[in-house]
Amino acid sequence: MRIALGVEYDGTAYNGWQSQPDVPNVQDTLAAALSQISGELIAVHAAGRTDTGVHALEQVVHFDTNAVRPLSAWVRGTNALLSKDVAVLWAHSVSDEFHARFSAEARSYQYVLLNRSQRSGVHHGKVGWFHMPLDVVAMRQAAEYLLGEHDFSAFRAAQCQAKSPVKHLHRLDIRQLGDTLIIELTASAFLHHMVRNIIGCLVYVGKGKYPPSWLREVLEGRNRKFAAPTFAPDGLYLQCIHYAPRWGLPQMRFE
Repeated sequence: MRIALGVEYDGTAYNGWQSQPDVPNVQDTLAAALSQISGELIAVHAAGRTDTGVHALEQVVHFDTNAVRPLSAWVRGTNALLSKDVAVLWAHSVSDEFHARFSAEARSYQYVLLNRSQRSGVHHGKVGWFHMPLDVVAMRQAAEYLLGEHDFSAFRAAQCQAKSPVKHLHRLDIRQLGDTLIIELTASAFLHHMVRNIIGCLVYVGKGKYPPSWLREVLEGRNRKFAAPTFAPDGLYLQCIHYAPRWGLPQMRFE
């Protein structure tokens, strides 16, 4: 039996999603709890990896099991065994054709950026922060250059293992709520550090270091050294994974 789960987590205490020896990670934490519920060793496969300190509003995973359990056991039972910073949101039976990663059609991320002179105490680790005033209009103009299918090598980390740097960025929206910017991105897939590198470049434009057209030059240059430094992980959230309706997943909605 193959089961898909929606999982929410605070990435502050973890060295990312991926299983690693001797360091806390979300994948091993979740697999250990599921293994207790099933009474067998469970291997968990996710739609995408998140880095150290990055959060998820709805990561999607799947696993195979011989154990017959009500779907509620995979939710409430697993949550009873997990630490408070990881929670299963829903469980759904799927066919063996479903794969959390390869069946995904797109991914959405959200970056929450506090833009004021003082850092946050209450939201430490949950929001990014930039102390100088940002020109949101200029940032939106710069964002337009990234939409569509491009070679995103300029925004790719050196250790990225993706086979191709070509991705399709469907959406890059910037909303302002008081002193906070909400930056939302949807793409077919993302390269390692791609979102945080884009955020860093948008901040460079927003603070007036470069004009909006500079982002087109960075994109077309395809060279990471000409882009801004990688921005902090604190405000980055894997928002949701997009799947075809035929899978019938009871996903959350973040409209």
